[in-house]
Amino acid sequence: MTVTIAPSSVAGIRAPDTGIAREADQLVRDTTSELIYHHSRRVFWFGALQGRRRGLSFDPELLYIGALFHDLGLGERFHGSGRRFEVDSADEARRFLQSHHVPEDSIRRVWTAIALHTTPGIPQFMEPEVALVTAGVECDVLGIGYEEISEADRAEIVALHPRPEFKRRILAAFTDGIRPKPETTFGNVKADVLQHYVPGFERGDFVRTILDSPWPE
Repeated sequence: MTVTIAPSSVAGIRAPDTGIAREADQLVRDTTSELIYHHSRRVFWFGALQGRRRGLSFDPELLYIGALFHDLGLGERFHGSGRRFEVDSADEARRFLQSHHVPEDSIRRVWTAIALHTTPGIPQFMEPEVALVTAGVECDVLGIGYEEISEADRAEIVALHPRPEFKRRILAAFTDGIRPKPETTFGNVKADVLQHYVPGFERGDFVRTILDSPWPE
């Protein structure tokens, strides 16, 4: 993929320039689509801006890697995994960080940030890196917190990492990534995606699952 390497500072936020961060960036550029790469980089900046606004102290390198890896599990090589794409993404990040001998507590934060990024209502009460990966995703995909980021900052980030037809294209990427394993959408927001875009999809019913369980009562 041919993309422009980001300058060291965008919207007043400096991206990490460590060896691990550069290698993670190269890995994600080489293994994902341009859509996912640009989205993942925007997630870092939107999350970091929210962290600054909220007065949170966070590790920029961990936030950066969490943002970069968060959608890696949508790729074709994970279609047969039988796991939620969030877990596949988190596991890839864990393997990458372990190969660089990163402390286990830092790895846990990144894994949790990625695994929970589509589970609303929980990440904001956890460590800053966990909260801010979700905040970045929610801003870029759902527009949550859009007005809390200045128009100038949004424009600077989007100029570097554009969003052409992003709504349609990210929904298509979600559909392609989870269509082969629809059972992994039970109880999570991605069931809505398949409900809209996959004819014949039947979402799991939590109440029905309880009533039809093997327990007599």
